[in-house]
Amino acid sequence: MTSLGWVLFLCASISLPVNAHETERTGNVGATLHIEPDDSPRAGETALTWFALTQRGGKIIPLEQCNCQLALYPKPHQEGTAPLQQPQLKAVSVSRYENIPGADITFPAAGAYELELTGAPKAGANFPAFKLEFDVNVAPGAAAPSASAAPVPAATTPVAESSDRQPTWLTPAIAIAVILTPAIAWLVWRNLNANQKN
Repeated sequence: MTSLGWVLFLCASISLPVNAHETERTGNVGATLHIEPDDSPRAGETALTWFALTQRGGKIIPLEQCNCQLALYPKPHQEGTAPLQQPQLKAVSVSRYENIPGADITFPAAGAYELELTGAPKAGANFPAFKLEFDVNVAPGAAAPSASAAPVPAATTPVAESSDRQPTWLTPAIAIAVILTPAIAWLVWRNLNANQKN
């Protein structure tokens, strides 16, 4: 019966999506991106987004020591294009991280985005300037806010509209995974049982 347990564990590990926090580093500075709730932002819904910003060795960089800026871009985007949003950063305290950079972000539509966190030390702080880029996938959610509530530059409107669709390959890929996972589990289980009988 333990072999069946291993088969089920293996299949669950393969078939379940992994929601991991994204970590980026540049030089001696790194940050892990967290989006509440559960790192699963939804279009049109405000999400608390925060960065566990640290120096090499784990020393926390609080917002009060950093001239930090945050920008939201559609993905892909041309270098030098205006961001969709530049959310105002605020100091947040979560878990063991105190006064780290965070912002309330409302993603305008489902699709792929890039969050760019840049920063330089304020007087008295000792870390190098940095630029960290994080990929964010946003699921469909509540209706996007009206144009008056969330202005979007005209140059980026077509990108935001086109990112509202899922890629054409996604649905068949999910269907294939749903069909193959139980089939593979059954084959492995059958082979393990056949080997135990011999």
